Amino acid sequence: MEYGTIEREIHIDAAPEIVFEVISTPQHLREWWPDDAAFDPVPGAVGDVVFGDRADPEATIVPMTVIEVDPPRRFSFRWVHGADEIAAAGNSLLVTFELSPAGSGTALRMTEAGFREMGWEAAVLEQQYQEHGQGWDHYIPRLPEYIARLVASR
Repeated sequence: MEYGTIEREIHIDAAPEIVFEVISTPQHLREWWPDDAAFDPVPGAVGDVVFGDRADPEATIVPMTVIEVDPPRRFSFRWVHGADEIAAAGNSLLVTFELSPAGSGTALRMTEAGFREMGWEAAVLEQQYQEHGQGWDHYIPRLPEYIARLVASR
């Protein structure tokens, strides 16, 4: 099996502008992906995503760096790098959300790349790839549900 890039695609019944807001701002990310997030949605901004309670020593706090912000078409960030490192190819994974109008909604394509470039031994590479794939399989389907509730409340 090739452990290079994870790709997921989904259709969302909302305008690209709304979907972009939901995938690129911490207050919305918290509703469908991590338990907490802190970053400014501007290129070069450094922050983190948190799985669990930020105050709990058992929480998983993952550094992230925003790479590209092109509303309402593209949002990307690097993550899974050391907290004391500057995110770059070879020390982090690149997540990219690409949005395009599709009928009355949005086609969303998510890719996560850079697994092989991390330099992990084969078993770690396979484990990380599988865990991230399972994670996206869990979280991506939550997007349409959250966006539907958001649109209904506006």
